Amino acid sequence: MAGDFPAATLDQWRTLVGPVLRRSGLDPDTADPVESLLRTTTYDGFDIEPLYPPRPTGRDGRPIGGPWWLLQHIDEPDPAAANRAILTDLEGGVSAVWLCLGAGALPIGGLAQALDGVLLELAPVVLDAGPEYEPAARRLIALLADRGLDPAELQGNLGADPLGFTARTGESAALPLAARLAAEVAASHPRLRTLVVDGLPFHQAGGSDGQELGAALAAGVEYLRALTDAGLSAPKAAAQLDFRYAATADQFLTIAKLRAARRLWSRIGAVVDAPWSARLHAVTSPAMLTRRDPWVNLLRGTVACFAASAGGADAITVLPFDAAIGRSDAFARRLARNTASLLRDEAHIARVLDPAAGSGYVESLTDALAEAAWAWFQEIEAAGGLAAALRSGLVADRLAETAAERLRRIATRSDPITGVSEFPFLNEIPVHRPPLPARPSGGLPRIRYAEPYEALRDRSDAAATRPVVFLATLGPVAAHGARASFATNLWNSGGIETVNPGAVADVAASFRDSGAELACICAAPGLATEDIAQVAKALRAAGARKIWLADKESTVDTVDGYVYPGGDALSVLAETLDLAGVP
Repeated sequence: MAGDFPAATLDQWRTLVGPVLRRSGLDPDTADPVESLLRTTTYDGFDIEPLYPPRPTGRDGRPIGGPWWLLQHIDEPDPAAANRAILTDLEGGVSAVWLCLGAGALPIGGLAQALDGVLLELAPVVLDAGPEYEPAARRLIALLADRGLDPAELQGNLGADPLGFTARTGESAALPLAARLAAEVAASHPRLRTLVVDGLPFHQAGGSDGQELGAALAAGVEYLRALTDAGLSAPKAAAQLDFRYAATADQFLTIAKLRAARRLWSRIGAVVDAPWSARLHAVTSPAMLTRRDPWVNLLRGTVACFAASAGGADAITVLPFDAAIGRSDAFARRLARNTASLLRDEAHIARVLDPAAGSGYVESLTDALAEAAWAWFQEIEAAGGLAAALRSGLVADRLAETAAERLRRIATRSDPITGVSEFPFLNEIPVHRPPLPARPSGGLPRIRYAEPYEALRDRSDAAATRPVVFLATLGPVAAHGARASFATNLWNSGGIETVNPGAVADVAASFRDSGAELACICAAPGLATEDIAQVAKALRAAGARKIWLADKESTVDTVDGYVYPGGDALSVLAETLDLAGVP
């Protein structure tokens, strides 16, 4: 269709984008080229441009795409309840079961009861038993034998991940035991896998996409060495591994991450003469989930699931919207599996092979992520491998640097969190769930991006009365409205109410009537500094203990501080709660 129209040029785009930038408060005349004003930088340090030309795709390994498992996570400790949840999920369209066992989850002895009535020849099981992977694996293998199932046809994964356990807990785990188990399983159950290379511990510690990829690549290589030492050939060793990655609401980075993961592992496979055999399991990011306004998590999960499929995942888990709050209820689990079912079976997103191929944006992201991940992988290898890098603190220190930068962006709302740091709903009805048992910890931290704001909201909600900031709006609504909306959004994100009486003749009297002790002046751009100063003096005389001005450029000596886009919102909110006497 585009062939019937003259080709657009970059210079035409630059001319057209100029007025749009000016309306957004940016001056295109100060930038050469103009697109540098729209350039962003990822946590891996490479730039994302606002515009990319099409380019050929770089395919590696087998074609990306096709049907994927809908893999539901089960963390119910009661065997009977777990069995009900599993059967309900399978009847609701789930392809396979991801079953959590051990401390705080299902007892290994309850595995048979939990899987009662499950057709294991049709519904693969993926285990997650932490350090107890060996007894859990043997219990499942015995159960399969008791049912007389053909070992050659059974699929799934026994969930051994010693390095992932070390990352999460800081405790050492022996690789030879997992390798011996894998060699035994490969001989008796050729389609059943033993090891999972889990990138989630690195993602949940605040790491970047490249750091998650590089660490997982290092873990995979370390597992390959242990498996070949146990007597497996390189192809059979590679066939014992599944990879697990986080899928986030940044759909393009998620697509590129999974494409890069496939490319990187194909490169390792070429070196050791092992054809592509890995499965990619994408899990919607636990770090991006919120406890506040958790219904927005439905949107995050939908975008992440779409991106995981477009990126070529072989299995996808959509976490329930209430997973950050506690134990998910049946309704939340149904929504999670139906999100994936709708995208896969009704929207048919799995029918297109590598739908992002040829996109200049996605191809460039894939290349950049692969390069960043490979550099990090090489650094880990130079440090002696992932186990040594975890022991030395190299991995923790590098992830902590990224997490600190992430917190800075979250604090300034340059990484917005809808429903939490942006567009918060002060009068939301809380969602309550039974708490989850504590899982093993002690290694890399588990971070949720919304936690700093949610802690402030919790603090405000616990106060006898909600803190209030009075908004003194000056000038016509069309002129000051943007700043008043910004201020309202800012303080609401910390659970702090705002009072906006609109244009009033006597601002001081209106402030006294509001009962507030804190104020923010939201003046129309261009309003004289002297006029703003007079209003500040009137508010001070009326009892205002702290006065902010919603502006970045003005210098008014009668105000106490400034709030503006890009400022440290978390510091302003914490200071406000302190001034209001909230414990």
